[in-house]
Amino acid sequence: MDAANRYRLTTLWLVDAPRAAVWEAIVQVEEWPGWWRGVERVVTLETGRAGGGLGTRQRFTWKGALPYRLSFSSCVTRLEPLCLLEGRVEGELEGSGRWRFGGDGGRTWVRFDWRVRTTPAWMNRLAPLARPLFRWNHRVLMHAGGIGLARRLGTRLAFQATWST
Repeated sequence: MDAANRYRLTTLWLVDAPRAAVWEAIVQVEEWPGWWRGVERVVTLETGRAGGGLGTRQRFTWKGALPYRLSFSSCVTRLEPLCLLEGRVEGELEGSGRWRFGGDGGRTWVRFDWRVRTTPAWMNRLAPLARPLFRWNHRVLMHAGGIGLARRLGTRLAFQATWST
């Protein structure tokens, strides 16, 4: 597998809102299209244990600033309420995503780690040259997510950054 097709991306948001409110907004993924620009569709394929916990599978369709869409399914593999949400993804992206939450009082930090590889042949052919654009597109989507989350919660996004390793 070509390293150009693999992505290790991390986003950090600092939101002026209680952790419970931030957690609820993130775990209610079917509502993301209403507040996260770039999330076109989320469909629950299978409800996991405890009505939405481990084993829940959803199908996502994303559209960033570039003229393409990506679809993939995600299955929740680890869940620690108010602290951690992990999942495996497959489809046009394959790998894993991990949401971590921290902070106290009225300020919450959210860290999202995305460790994926692309599967569409056209992306893989272009990756050696277009990789910086694909990373930029991810940053655009995550920026929109942070702004949308803050708006949804009626607060402000105090800080955000996205980087690749």
